[in-house]
Amino acid sequence: MNLYKPLLITALCISMITAGRVNAQTDSVLRNAKLEDVINYALKNKPGVKQSYLDQEVGERDIKSALSAWLPQINADGSFNHNIKQQLNALTVDGQTSYIVFGTKNTSSLILQADQQFLNAGLIQASKSARYYRQQYRQNTENVQINTIVDVSKAFYDILTSQEQLKIIEENIARINKQLKDAKSQYEAGLVDKTDYQRAQISLSNSSADKKRTSELLKSKYAYLKALMGYSAEKELTLSFDNQSMESGILIDTVQTLDYQKRVEYRLLQTQRSLQSVNTSYNKLAYLPKLSGFINYSFNYLGNDVSEMFKMNLPGSIVGLRLNIPIFQGTKRIQEIRKAQLLEKRTDLDLQESKNQINSQYERAMATYKAGLNDWKTARSNVDVSKQVYGTIKLQYDEGIKSYLDLMTAETDLKTSQINYLNALYGVLSAKLDVQQALGTISTTP
Repeated sequence: MNLYKPLLITALCISMITAGRVNAQTDSVLRNAKLEDVINYALKNKPGVKQSYLDQEVGERDIKSALSAWLPQINADGSFNHNIKQQLNALTVDGQTSYIVFGTKNTSSLILQADQQFLNAGLIQASKSARYYRQQYRQNTENVQINTIVDVSKAFYDILTSQEQLKIIEENIARINKQLKDAKSQYEAGLVDKTDYQRAQISLSNSSADKKRTSELLKSKYAYLKALMGYSAEKELTLSFDNQSMESGILIDTVQTLDYQKRVEYRLLQTQRSLQSVNTSYNKLAYLPKLSGFINYSFNYLGNDVSEMFKMNLPGSIVGLRLNIPIFQGTKRIQEIRKAQLLEKRTDLDLQESKNQINSQYERAMATYKAGLNDWKTARSNVDVSKQVYGTIKLQYDEGIKSYLDLMTAETDLKTSQINYLNALYGVLSAKLDVQQALGTISTTP
């Protein structure tokens, strides 16, 4: 008893620690999460991704259920009959007819039977199509994962862009506050009129409004990203990124050859084409006969008195084959074959249309990427120039050479160029994702 109590306490502690670890994993909070962390979380927790895996499991059960018909099917059938009024049977001997009751008032039987399919067009179709259905479920999951990666990445970049915009606005507000103090001091000293001070106030109010608007929009963008990830709305989420690493990952090979086989949507259509071909074969196999075998064993009981009838068993057993030959069913089989062949042609046209759409998507994505890359380079250059212009005009304003209006213009140009740079960065990163998706080069493995 003295040994049992410490062991019990130890077991309880271990279970509490294990449960705590499980809850910590389930309720994990992402802080300073990088893009890879966000994507991996989404691929494991987004309801749409989980549903695709469940669809795979459901599909696997459907396949196994269909193929199970190849195995012996064993059934038991029991019955009990009580003849309220027994049937009379006529018996004629030497011209004399008499009526005799055959059988007993009560009959009961229990039959055990096993059936085995040997030749069945439907089961042949199920066997041939099983691997294509498995392939289709896997491809559907891959498609969901790719779309999740693209959507989550774009939402991630959008949030980081807004965060950087917020920093720029805050830096702008700090500069304007200093300018406001300087303008007020100069106004009170009688060096300038009141307009410089008033302009600084207007500029500060506008920047404060920009900050408020950007902050509120940032909240909605976080909510959108959480929804894409399958992340609880109540949990905290903070992101982290490196400007240099993001910029270094902007460039891609713009002369890559478009390979339709890399696109999961195209492979899905090919899988559907294979399934349609199997369906056509099935309709042709429908002309084949069905062959199955069976064996049974029956327990039979007879008696006028229920209490006595189960004392004696009259068993029976049968083994045999069943052959069903379809001879004529109107024109149904012919129509089904023609229909299946037409659906094959329609799928071929879907494949052709898919190629056209993929090519168009690729050309559009590549054009957008190249234009965005040029905009990004231009915006980056403009930021450097606008910083130099602002620094020069600020010195000239402090020395009284330039007016406050010139300083405000330089300030606005600097802020605009910085925000344009961020928008261009987000645009080219999003365009890069579109190009990768069009090429089919987005990997779904962490």
